[in-house]
Amino acid sequence: MPVRVLIVDDHQIILDSLSLLISTIPQVEIVGKLNESRSVADFLEVYPVDILITDFTMPYLTGIDLTLQLRPLYPKLKILMLTVSEDAETIRQAFQAGITGYVMKKASRAELETALMTVASGTKYFSEAVMKELLNPNDGSLSTEVLPSEPVAVTSRELEIIKLIAQEFSTSEIAEKLFISFGTVETHRHNILRKLNVKNSIGITKYAIRYKLI
Repeated sequence: MPVRVLIVDDHQIILDSLSLLISTIPQVEIVGKLNESRSVADFLEVYPVDILITDFTMPYLTGIDLTLQLRPLYPKLKILMLTVSEDAETIRQAFQAGITGYVMKKASRAELETALMTVASGTKYFSEAVMKELLNPNDGSLSTEVLPSEPVAVTSRELEIIKLIAQEFSTSEIAEKLFISFGTVETHRHNILRKLNVKNSIGITKYAIRYKLI
């Protein structure tokens, strides 16, 4: 079954070009393309979509606004943000809103295909440019902890939990997914923070990105 994709961008020439490019990717079907962000919710009520590709800067609803609107209604929808912004704060806001992947508009066809297939599988996707920006030590808005210079020895269970935390699963969701108790997850989380020498889930996510765990 093909991966069903909806594209939304307020620039028609980008919309048409992107649609033409994606149509050449095997196992992908474009089910719609919209130049009006406010039309997306109505479209999704009628047509099944696996992945929404959205621009960040659009009239009426930005890509983040759109994500915040759709996420409660369509929790299984994968949202891939395609944009020109490499600003770390924008990237963080996008992932906090619930997007599944973030790709620059300058990306190649090969990277776009990789991004689509990655998010279709349920894994978050960060382009190389995004990872560099998120891990930029000069970004003062990031936490000041220093990540380990090489992978830290963790148990297989801790590795599972690191990956799930980096994919924004809550403690309750992790407990349900791994068939363990809430308290057990919290104990693992505490041990992970200590081993990685980070302060919170952002530090764990940065570690997971650096060592390509997600």
